[in-house]
Amino acid sequence: QVQLVESGGGLVQAGGSLRLSCAASERTFSSYAMGWFRQAPGKEREFVSRITRGSGATYYGDSVKGRFTISRDNAKNTVYLQMNSLKPEDTAVYYCAASHALGVAIREYDYWGQGTQVTVSS
Repeated sequence: QVQLVESGGGLVQAGGSLRLSCAASERTFSSYAMGWFRQAPGKEREFVSRITRGSGATYYGDSVKGRFTISRDNAKNTVYLQMNSLKPEDTAVYYCAASHALGVAIREYDYWGQGTQVTVSS
């Protein structure tokens, strides 16, 4: 059982930046594909970004491409999401998740964190 704990959320003005972190309890963290998702009130959970195990290839949702950067530090069992040029529409609860598989689809994620709130004011 992998435990994931997100941190780094908060309130920021539009145009600002935040860096989310997700610490994993599992020592085999490097064997998981990791993803970030978000969910705004009344909306479905949305894919934000993912990073593969091994090569660390990265992928982004269209709404965050060019503004957000995902990275991982396997030595620290941590995945990060650097969020720049934040917009009010980025306001949501952000979740990290771990997948035994490729992590392409949300259903492939086996473990989820509790989420961290990001609020962007206009």
